[in-house]
Amino acid sequence: MNNNLPLTDEDLLRRYKTDGNTDWIGILFDRYAVLLLGMAMKYLKNEEDARDGVQQVFLKVLSDVNKHEIQYFRAWIYQVMKNHCLMQLRQKHTKYQEEVTDKNMPGTATLEDNSGYREKDQLLEDMEHALATLSTEQRTCVRLFYLDKQSYQQIAAQTGYTLLQVKSYIQNGKRNLKQQLDKQTSHKR
Repeated sequence: MNNNLPLTDEDLLRRYKTDGNTDWIGILFDRYAVLLLGMAMKYLKNEEDARDGVQQVFLKVLSDVNKHEIQYFRAWIYQVMKNHCLMQLRQKHTKYQEEVTDKNMPGTATLEDNSGYREKDQLLEDMEHALATLSTEQRTCVRLFYLDKQSYQQIAAQTGYTLLQVKSYIQNGKRNLKQQLDKQTSHKR
């Protein structure tokens, strides 16, 4: 096979979907591998994690490319890479939070710590009130995404919403939550 064929991304995708030859996806992926690595480095700040991420995205592309109607491969692959990086960061953040929490033994809080706990309790209470003002769809998607750490795909599978609906509900829910919290804060002043 000649790698110098002047095929567009769309041509390569079409050929792969037609004959299942992974060489077509390989050529396509090679076009963006360096850019994806750069993107992963920007988010993950670690070369090994970035390289692993690019490999995982390549495997995801192989398994998911037939599940989607992809019009612009470059934009799609960038979004897949970005989502992968964000999920990695979220998982690391959650793991770090658990480690920090495990180190804080119950009953060892000082008076200074107690005021921080009161502020956090108030913030959580405000957040619960703000969540209650969202539509059912927004509330469900926001809870699953931020509290249960589920991906867009997992939320779509669980709720039956489309990916676009999930993204929209999360985006609008996040904006509405911020507005509600801002209102609550301004009323307390």
